[in-house]
Amino acid sequence: MDEFASSGGARLFLAAVPDAGTAERIHQLAGVLKRAHKFDGKLIAPQRLHISLFFLGGLPERHIRAACEAATEVRTEPFEVSFDRTASFRGRPGNRPFVLIGESGLRRLESFRRMLGAALTRSGLRRVANTNFTPHITLLYDARSADEHPIQPIFWTVTDFVLIHSMKGHDYRGRWPLLA
Repeated sequence: MDEFASSGGARLFLAAVPDAGTAERIHQLAGVLKRAHKFDGKLIAPQRLHISLFFLGGLPERHIRAACEAATEVRTEPFEVSFDRTASFRGRPGNRPFVLIGESGLRRLESFRRMLGAALTRSGLRRVANTNFTPHITLLYDARSADEHPIQPIFWTVTDFVLIHSMKGHDYRGRWPLLA
């Protein structure tokens, strides 16, 4: 099996991840909100919290390598992200994602994702570099949903991004620091 094998249900994606302290704060907030909304879903573990940037699963190894090479091309200084609301996404019936979202606090992230998408496109991965993007962090999945609600902003400085192989846990297959 290839180093980056993406068949058989393996999930590979590029993501931004919060530092450990922020991940723990997000997880604690998720616990409070789970009780407040009377959700039954299991909380996402702190070490699995992330902002998905591009999904790469299902690509052959040579395309995964091209994506990793594209990742090395992206040059930008670290930037802050800020999430100030929660909401439920539609998702599958009985399995609705409950997420952190934001707006103005995520503009630098959106700009970074466009730069990364352009690098992926130059590497021949245009179909991966889709433009549909709603930056979010999934807190849990539940049968019930909740309307959008403001929260005390949660923020951190993104200093790198990673290639995650997700099956029963998150295995980082690559990490690229943000450098101006």
